Amino acid sequence: MPQLLFVYNAEAGALNGLLDTLHKTLSPQTYACSLCRLTYGAMSMHSAWKQFVQELGIPSRFLHRKEFIQEFPALRQQPLPAAFWQNIAGEWQLLVSKEEFDQADLTSLMQLIRTRLGTLNLTVS
Repeated sequence: MPQLLFVYNAEAGALNGLLDTLHKTLSPQTYACSLCRLTYGAMSMHSAWKQFVQELGIPSRFLHRKEFIQEFPALRQQPLPAAFWQNIAGEWQLLVSKEEFDQADLTSLMQLIRTRLGTLNLTVS
C-alpha cells in the first residue's frame, strides 16, 4: 500500500519546538523549515493542513531530520524539508522537493500534492 512521508528540516522535542516557534516568529526569512512554517502556527498544526492530510486517504508519516536520517540513511543527502511517496515495490520517491516547499504557501502546497498524487493514480480527495 502506498504511503506518504513528510520530513521536517527541524529536530524533535518540546524545547526544539519552542525554539523553532521563536525563530519562525522573530526571523521567518532565516527559518530553515518551510514545511514547519507552512503547516504549523505558533502552537499547533493548522487545521486546514491536518484535515487535508487526513482526507488524502493515504497513510502519512511525519519525521524530523534526525529520525529520518536514522531510518532512511540512503536518503540522507536529500535536501530538507521534503515529502516522499512509497511505491508498490517499497521504494521511496521524492514527491515534493525543498525548493517547492520554499516557494509554496499552504494552499499551493496542498494543490501540488493533490496534483502529484493524481498523476500517480493514488487516491486523493
